Amino acid sequence: MKKSVLTRYRVMAYVTGVLLVLLTLGVIAKYILDMNGAADFTKIIGIAHGWLYVIYLVFAFDLGSKAKWPVGKQLWVLIAGTIPTAAFFVERKVSKELESKVAETVPAGARA
Repeated sequence: MKKSVLTRYRVMAYVTGVLLVLLTLGVIAKYILDMNGAADFTKIIGIAHGWLYVIYLVFAFDLGSKAKWPVGKQLWVLIAGTIPTAAFFVERKVSKELESKVAETVPAGARA
């Protein structure tokens, strides 16, 4: 597996995770704290998270298929982008697991 497959998954996991945390804070500000401007913030962040989550799904599915994960594990990684902060923990676990597989596929002369 190429390192770029893991890298693009990791980037989208962080982007999706950060946007979901911001969205959660926006929803709290809008509905619980009744703050001015929270509705617009929530709308913008919600749209951004929704579109970028679709990209996250594509990259996570690509990673899972190349890593030959079972369906249950792949579903957990795909769903992690919908649970606040879960994307961070799942990304860390996936990265630790797959870094050795990525390192094995790099030719010996290309290692730094």
